[in-house]
Amino acid sequence: MDAGHRGLLERQGYGLVGEHSAVKLCHWLRQKLVKGRPCYKETFYGISSHRCLQMTPWLGCNQGCLFCWRYPGDDPVVDEPMEAVALLEGAIDTQRRLVSGYRGVETVDDGMWHEARDPDQMAISLAGEPTMYPLLGDLVAAARERGITTFLVSNGTLPDRLAAIDPLPTQVYVSVDAPNREVFSRLCRPSSDALWGRLQDGLGVLHDLDTRTVIRHTLVNGYNMVDVDGYARQVSLAEPDYVEAKGYVFVGHSRQVLSIDCMPSIDQVREFAEALAGGTGYVVTAEKADSRVVLLTKDGKLPGVSRPLRDGPGGSGEGAESP
Repeated sequence: MDAGHRGLLERQGYGLVGEHSAVKLCHWLRQKLVKGRPCYKETFYGISSHRCLQMTPWLGCNQGCLFCWRYPGDDPVVDEPMEAVALLEGAIDTQRRLVSGYRGVETVDDGMWHEARDPDQMAISLAGEPTMYPLLGDLVAAARERGITTFLVSNGTLPDRLAAIDPLPTQVYVSVDAPNREVFSRLCRPSSDALWGRLQDGLGVLHDLDTRTVIRHTLVNGYNMVDVDGYARQVSLAEPDYVEAKGYVFVGHSRQVLSIDCMPSIDQVREFAEALAGGTGYVVTAEKADSRVVLLTKDGKLPGVSRPLRDGPGGSGEGAESP
C-alpha cells in the first residue's frame, strides 16, 4: 500500500494493522457508547454493540460494488501475510487506541468504555473480501481462544476458500446483492465474468456450512430492488438460517458514484422483504428502522443469544456459545 493510499485511509478513520488489515470504529459502537443506541446485530443476534471489533484482514477485493464505502485503491501486495495471532492482537490494540477518546465524554458510562476496550465480538466485514486472507481460519481460531465470537461477511465468490475455513466463524454471511447476472455486472462490478457463477457455487457452500448462516441483500434504489424471484432462487440454493434485507446507506466512497436517492426507506425495504418471504417461505420476523433492515427467519423466532456454536472439522468441540 503506497503512502498516499495509507494516508487517505487514516484520514477516513481507519486504523491500519500491518500492510493488509484495518480496524474502524463502527457507527453503532459510537452510538451505543454515547447514546445507548444498539445496532441491529444486538437486537437480532444478541451481541453487545459497544464490544464489537469491526475489522478486515484483507483490504483488497475482487469486486468494485457501487454501494461500497471502501475507497477503490490498489489491493495489498505482500510477500507474506501477517500471522493471525499478531493480526488479532494488533486489531485489538488499534480498537483500544481508537476508542480512547471517548473516555470522559459526559454521556459515556466508564464501565461501558472499559468493556469497549475488551471486545468479545469481531465483525470481519469492514472492507475488502476477507476470504482473500489466506490465514482466515487461524484468525477465527485465535479469536475463539480469547472468547471472541466472529461474524464473517463474504461476497461468496471464492467458494473454495469459504469451504476451507477451519474452524468456522460463529456466523457466516454471504452478500447476495443482485438477482441476476445483468444486475450483478452493473452494480457489483466483478473483476471477472466468472464471479457470478462462483457466487452461485458459494451459496451451495453456505448451504453445507455447519454454523449459523445468513444471506444479506443490500438494497439500492434504482439498481437491484427488482426480480424478487431471482433472489428467492438464490435463497433456495443456500437455505440459510436467516435472511437480511438491508437498505444501502449513503456513506464513504459510494457518495461519489451514487446519490442519496439510492437509499431505500424502511417502508421500501419492508415491502421487498414481504415479497421475498412470499417467494421463499421465510417469515418476516423483526426490523430495525434506524438501520433500514428487516430480518426473515424460517420459524418467526429471533435467534437469541444461547445457541451452541457447531464446530466444523478441526473445531474445538467444546460447545462455545454464539451470540
